[in-house]
Amino acid sequence: MMASSDTLDWSEQIVIASTCEDAQRVIGRILDELRQAGWHQDDIFAVHLALEESLSNAIKHGNRGDPRKKVTISYRLYPHKIDLQVADEGQGFDPAAVPDPTLPENINSTSGRGLCLIRGFMDRVLFKEGGRVIWMERCRHHGTTEGPVAENRPQSNRTRPAC
Repeated sequence: MMASSDTLDWSEQIVIASTCEDAQRVIGRILDELRQAGWHQDDIFAVHLALEESLSNAIKHGNRGDPRKKVTISYRLYPHKIDLQVADEGQGFDPAAVPDPTLPENINSTSGRGLCLIRGFMDRVLFKEGGRVIWMERCRHHGTTEGPVAENRPQSNRTRPAC
């Protein structure tokens, strides 16, 4: 649905079954919106990676691969940023308890890598509802396909927590 606000370009909520096929369709749809809005390929890549990781986590870990359980994806596209939220029907988790995959003792473990990537590619990441919901924000870091770099992008990576 199109928004009437001068600052909000697009807002939508999509509910899917916990399947990789449905997740890929949603990812494609959101990335198409970014392309149509003139987002730079580097920013689109960052959103793609974070969205794919968060949906994978919701399907595999949150909903335990049960296609009867739903995943809800909400996003709001602004001229200079995108907000994304992914919610599952699982029992949640404590993000602080996920091991840091960059520490020497965890270097060979696959646990925590997806969250580390999400935190690295998004400007802000918050967990809600006991870990059942992840909210992410990405500002345009690069010029659009039509013009210069967005003026209100973060000047540093200070808002991104370490893994």
